[in-house]
Amino acid sequence: MKKILALLCVVACILCVSAITFAAGVKDYSATIKIFRDSPVVNKFFNNSYGYAVFPIIGKAGFVVGGSYGEGQVYRAGRVTGKSTVIEGSIGFQAGAEAFSEIIFFQDKRAYYEFTSGNFEFGATAQAVAITAGAEAEAGTSGINAGATAGPRTGTQMKTGYFKGMASFVHAQGGLMYELSIGGQKFTFQPL
Repeated sequence: MKKILALLCVVACILCVSAITFAAGVKDYSATIKIFRDSPVVNKFFNNSYGYAVFPIIGKAGFVVGGSYGEGQVYRAGRVTGKSTVIEGSIGFQAGAEAFSEIIFFQDKRAYYEFTSGNFEFGATAQAVAITAGAEAEAGTSGINAGATAGPRTGTQMKTGYFKGMASFVHAQGGLMYELSIGGQKFTFQPL
């Protein structure tokens, strides 16, 4: 039994390293922004936000203990103002690997400066709305929601809005991850 558990831990480490390596190598910002702009629900945030951070691909993998990594850019008034990285650690029931894109909108100057202050964290209660086909659920300090979507072009996603000055959306790229875990995202910022 101990050998099987050790083997599963090794496989999980290999999946984590592979996902993180993959995420570090893919950076197509304009294509990622277009995916999010094509969603009617997300597109309105481009018009009324102070700025946003885009992560073209975040690799995530885990087996009991998991992690994710991605690199992105931060924009204000349509111009790149800096680079950002995201790291996530989680623990709980989880197995698999996946890749996804993420965008975080800043409602106002205060939210933008909070994110770009150097080390910003989304805790376990942070919410992200999926814009790809499938069922989804979210739970956080603003309550519990559930819904389904036929994809980013339909506009039939669950209710969205700013929470503490930020709104986050994800777009699945591929992979399969079963997860019931607790974790949080930590972001760094480096101005240009």
